[in-house]
Amino acid sequence: MAKASADTNSPGENAAGFVSDDSPITGFSHMHDSGTGGSPSMGNFPLFVHPGCPDDDFTQCAYTMMGRSLPRKNDTAFASPGYFSIELNNSVHAEMTTTQHAALYAFNFPDDDVQFDGATEVPYSPLILVDLIDLGNSRRQGGVQVYEDSGRIIGDGIYSPSFGIGEYSAFFCADFRGAAIRKTGTFISVQASEEPKFLDGVRAGFSLPSGSVGAWIQFERPRRNRILARVGVSFMSTDQACANAEAEIPNFNFGKTLRAAEDAWRDKLSAVEVDATGVSDDMQKAFWSGLYRTLLSPQNYTGENQAYESDEPYFDS
Repeated sequence: MAKASADTNSPGENAAGFVSDDSPITGFSHMHDSGTGGSPSMGNFPLFVHPGCPDDDFTQCAYTMMGRSLPRKNDTAFASPGYFSIELNNSVHAEMTTTQHAALYAFNFPDDDVQFDGATEVPYSPLILVDLIDLGNSRRQGGVQVYEDSGRIIGDGIYSPSFGIGEYSAFFCADFRGAAIRKTGTFISVQASEEPKFLDGVRAGFSLPSGSVGAWIQFERPRRNRILARVGVSFMSTDQACANAEAEIPNFNFGKTLRAAEDAWRDKLSAVEVDATGVSDDMQKAFWSGLYRTLLSPQNYTGENQAYESDEPYFDS
């Protein structure tokens, strides 16, 4: 169910979030639907990471999806089953892996007192925001809360599918490790403040054209120049999103989580063996890539069906 990736703003191309072109990165989100084409799908609750804010003033960081988007560094995107990484031109090197219902991100920074935010030098004090928006900017309703003591951020929204009829609710629960908390708050469009810590019933559409609303947390300089972000997701409740994350990634161990994801992919792909005699490397890559993609969709939504509660296997897209 969790599929972490960088998201781009490539019109008509970003149905699954990431596109291998030079389009700007708008955030890192935790659920995607691969192979649909057409309108963008899912990409709910993206994170975005600033290495610091101009004049060390959180109100001067960019919060909306379009305002914060930044170019990637050329030739830094790397993907393998269970892992994705990319560098942005704002000093942030992002790595990510997943479990069934949670994503674990490692945001890495240069070991410098001053960071580059894509436009200017800023004091080293990372700010991470969580936006209730989705890739298609389809959110109709939603709420978010940040807990200033623990730094936990929870939230929800009501969204439209990329095709078909009806709506669906989605929920998230984000926790962070690696640096002391300086400040927390919320934002609506371009306006960020330390109070309130809770927003509820925030409508989008005409009343909020940018679609962006959420919460933010600013940190002291990370102890090891890395901040870990764990995001649990659910279609049932924020409580279930938190429980999913706590059960599946209890210790924020990036290496262990990655190895488990790689082992799961090895197990699935081991059903096929290839006699590669006389077969080019390009053809083998095409074959294994195709087999990999047959296992991306539909998603395992067992225990996450809003229409009924059941532990019976349930797959959907």
